Amino acid sequence: MRFLRGEGPLLKIGHRGAAALAPANTIEAAEAALVHGVDLIELDVFGGPNGLVLSHSRRELTEQPVALDEMLAFLVERAPSAGIVADLKFVGRERQLVEALRAHGLVERTIASTSQVSTLQNLRRLEPALARSRTYPRGRVYLGSHRTFIHVSGPVQWAMRLALPYRVRKLVDEVSATAVTLNFRVVTRAAVERCHELGVAVFAWTVNEGEVAQRLDGLGIDGVITDDPRILTF
Repeated sequence: MRFLRGEGPLLKIGHRGAAALAPANTIEAAEAALVHGVDLIELDVFGGPNGLVLSHSRRELTEQPVALDEMLAFLVERAPSAGIVADLKFVGRERQLVEALRAHGLVERTIASTSQVSTLQNLRRLEPALARSRTYPRGRVYLGSHRTFIHVSGPVQWAMRLALPYRVRKLVDEVSATAVTLNFRVVTRAAVERCHELGVAVFAWTVNEGEVAQRLDGLGIDGVITDDPRILTF
């Protein structure tokens, strides 16, 4: 699966399928994303009591969430060329993910994304052929031995934006990443160029305004993750 765009067009990535067009993380959302020509479908993969399911968090878990196996079977049948961004919302279920992808023949078409270093390292050990993307930054950062957290916004986000080009190599090397999945607010031309020097793709999340997507395209990013793929008409 191609993740670096090179001289090609921006990769269109449907967030949770196409969450602006149908309920997130459902077959209907995946269908809507495919209708609007996405290259990859991003899915939130959560560790439920009976296996891997699609949900952003325990709070958003429905009574009958879509099983990961059900979605993978749908994509094999209906989207034989589309890629998958598996945004991992679990720790410790790496083998289950690898086994599911192998069973459906989707290892080569999937990139696993998370901010959890241990999860990406475990996936590298279990299935080296599975591409990995380091998500940055987390929604919150921890300070001190008592792990007091602060949200990543305002001055904190600005500082991370400035530091990112100098941190990219460490972020990538820790997990042998194929890509980085960045909050669009921390993306700069310098960060994109540094990633490309290292042979690493850059995906930006979550972009729901056409003007923002165009600006990021101009910076040379490889893919935009959006709830509404209709904004990616340029």
